[in-house]
Amino acid sequence: MTAYQTLEQRFARLAALEGAAGILGWDAQTLMPDGAAEARGDQLAILRGLAHEMLTAPGAAEDLLAAEQAGHPDPWPAANLREMRRAQAHATAVPRDLVEASSRAVSRSEMVWREARRDADFARLEPHLAEVLRLQREIGEAKGDALGLDPYDALLDSYDPGMRRATIDPLFADLTSWLPALIARAREIQASRAAPLPLAGPFDVDVQRALGLKLMAAVGFDFTRGRLDISLHPFCGGATDDVRITTRYDVADFGRALMGVLHETGHALYEQGRPAAWRHQPVGAARGMSLHESQSLIVEMQACRSRAFFTFLAPLLREAFGRSGPEWSPENLHALNTRVAPGFIRVDADEATYPAHILLRYRLETAMIAGDLAVRDLPGAFNDGLRELLGLAVPDDRVGCLQDIHWPSGAFGYFPTYTLGALAAAQLFRAARSAEPALPDCLAQGDFGPLRDWLRAKVHAVGSLHGTDELLARATGAPLGTEAFRAHLEARYLAGAS
Repeated sequence: MTAYQTLEQRFARLAALEGAAGILGWDAQTLMPDGAAEARGDQLAILRGLAHEMLTAPGAAEDLLAAEQAGHPDPWPAANLREMRRAQAHATAVPRDLVEASSRAVSRSEMVWREARRDADFARLEPHLAEVLRLQREIGEAKGDALGLDPYDALLDSYDPGMRRATIDPLFADLTSWLPALIARAREIQASRAAPLPLAGPFDVDVQRALGLKLMAAVGFDFTRGRLDISLHPFCGGATDDVRITTRYDVADFGRALMGVLHETGHALYEQGRPAAWRHQPVGAARGMSLHESQSLIVEMQACRSRAFFTFLAPLLREAFGRSGPEWSPENLHALNTRVAPGFIRVDADEATYPAHILLRYRLETAMIAGDLAVRDLPGAFNDGLRELLGLAVPDDRVGCLQDIHWPSGAFGYFPTYTLGALAAAQLFRAARSAEPALPDCLAQGDFGPLRDWLRAKVHAVGSLHGTDELLARATGAPLGTEAFRAHLEARYLAGAS
């Protein structure tokens, strides 16, 4: 075999290890008994250590060098080799003992977070989060030294290849310059109109689940290669060809679970639509978390909060819950699901105020990685920031700095991808509507085929063949920017046109 073929075999085995870790991680958040947490942490640490060893073995470096010297005329193998090099560079920067120590610390921290969040008890999490942060700093510094990046950019690059603070900061500064005024104007317009009629519960959880499954099928989820479950924090995970998504249910409000299911289905479509011939290779992977978030937000926010979609959804809801009346009209449902109202919980935020949640977390996590914010001071800093950005007084840490699992999970550098994904989603959806003018009419009939097919061709099946900006430029005609997102918000919340 050539050096490149040997590398393909190595990375296929690596993908299998990562898939096993993905299923174990899914189980830890859904079905695993609490008493198994320590053992599960060891299992995941060993799997991640083995994966790290495969990437950092001398043979991998030798084969990479030989394959790069030989070159490859075809674009897919050439891009695959580029992505192999990137993965190997990240891995060799961090010693195995640090990888395993971080994995164990994260497993412990995640379990404690569940109890601390339930009881609004940050003090219980603090030492565990401090240890996770300490190890993430070490990882960021090690990767930064090897890659020529500052520690935060090195961590960010793990989630969004090529993304840097130098790109994020101007985009976020632009958002900050006009978003507060847009939110204020949208709320003024809302206040001038009759309030939408509320939907009275309770809403049976079994009915909610059945409805979610029906909508997953309509969007295009392949149930032969995935499933829906329950977790404390909704997510999409699992393994290649076994995509696991989760949601959480509230008998008083079916909308949270339903929109959560649609959001995670967008992620799942990306995973299920990746190029089949390359699905066990780095070039077949999704191109970073900003694009991944764009796919969930295209489904949840762009398509499934549109006026057209509620024409399809309204009769399904009336039938599922056995209800009738003006509150179940498409117009009222659309108004309920597009209200701008600052709130404490990020995952429940409307799309206009959501960026404020991300701006706050970005500010805090960059300060923590830089050593400018101690973990013990996180609750106060979080509460001050939410008051500044959204005018809210946080009553307790459960709805404050304990609401997200990301930092206990060691995911420093992940948060900005949510709003970067919203920007990309707006660009991509506008391009899809231009290419498929009948798209709103299709959504009104529950036909996601044209949107799904366009995304599959332009995003999903491309994998990591191109960088993020090149992929977006090919699909939309421009690199990542804020203009499409602003136009979308103005059309939906100021003009009432979408």
